Amino acid sequence: MSDEVSRRTLLSRLWKAGAALMGVAGVWTSWDILRPPSSASAAGPVRSLPANAIRDKTVVEVRAARAYLTRHNDQVVALSWKCPHLGCQVPWCESSQEFECPCHGSIFNRVGEYREGPAPRGMDRYAVSVEDGVLVIDTSTVLPGPAPGAESIDEPPVGPRCVAEES
Repeated sequence: MSDEVSRRTLLSRLWKAGAALMGVAGVWTSWDILRPPSSASAAGPVRSLPANAIRDKTVVEVRAARAYLTRHNDQVVALSWKCPHLGCQVPWCESSQEFECPCHGSIFNRVGEYREGPAPRGMDRYAVSVEDGVLVIDTSTVLPGPAPGAESIDEPPVGPRCVAEES
């Protein structure tokens, strides 16, 4: 018997090795997307701002908590910046004074209540407490956003939207 490998067998092995190498490279470069997030860094208390730093009719972003802080009825409300529809980050629009989801066009008022779009409810909220005069946002305690319906504040859009409306 001969120890020679036929041309067809050699090419077949090379194609298989190349495909395996491409698969390994794809998984290697996508590892950050495929692995689950660390639960230790995903949730917990986040110290933010002094309690008196949140003024009426303002919205303050707290990146460490992935949240927004606003005041409603003399109480500070912490809103998750994730859209309840598909989880996109919902930015605050200064010109319209509303939260506007750039992914699918959901609109929320200043306290995260649903106004329009495909979102099933208002923006989710986090528990907030005050420790030594500093607001602490507990990102491990997520309260589902309010159901669509009557809004508790009457603040219509003030200016143009930041997200272009589809025609």
